Amino acid sequence: MKAMILAAGLGKRMRPLTDHCPKPLLPVAGKPLIVHHLSRLAKAGIDEVVINVSYRAEQIIEALGDGSRFGVDIAYSLEATPLETGGGIFQALPLLGEQPFLLVNGDVWCDALPSLTALGEKDVAHLALVDNPSHHPEGDFALSEGRVHASGPAKLTFAGMSVLHPALFADCTPGAFALAPLLRAAMAAERVSGERLTPPWVDVGTPERLEALDALLRHDGHAC
Repeated sequence: MKAMILAAGLGKRMRPLTDHCPKPLLPVAGKPLIVHHLSRLAKAGIDEVVINVSYRAEQIIEALGDGSRFGVDIAYSLEATPLETGGGIFQALPLLGEQPFLLVNGDVWCDALPSLTALGEKDVAHLALVDNPSHHPEGDFALSEGRVHASGPAKLTFAGMSVLHPALFADCTPGAFALAPLLRAAMAAERVSGERLTPPWVDVGTPERLEALDALLRHDGHAC
């Protein structure tokens, strides 16, 4: 299975840290945030990784190269302007192939990955969900008996990690568009499964959360 890391955002919420450095390269426990992702993927046996880049793309490409230093082979999907999550994935599909792939938001950290084999025969997405953090108490989606629904009681938060089938994008056209409407439509058609992850998870969306993650990893001695 291949993986895609989303790394094309402007990182506005992380300013001023991202004024001169793209968010994926911000250091956490002594190495760039995106390198933690690459290490996790390599340990999981995923050695083909697609990374979409736009803002300060050259810095990311120079820092990561072909990925061999991290035990992976990196292909880059360059966006002249950020295409949002859906549009960025759609542009990268030729690099990802026709089989399901793992998608990881570049601005989250988790000590686990979702199941890579849980995608059902008719499913187009399998989502990792976590307990709602204090900054997102309302959650995103409901999980019931392994199926994900757009509404329902006791919503959980989308962890920014999923296994997607290219068929999810069958009716899409090039350009910038969001991923959430596609997922919600698939949920309505009962084509989205999910799981609840319990290990530590951090949405690294602000300088304060970046600092907290750095302290967590240094204290616990996490290598990735």
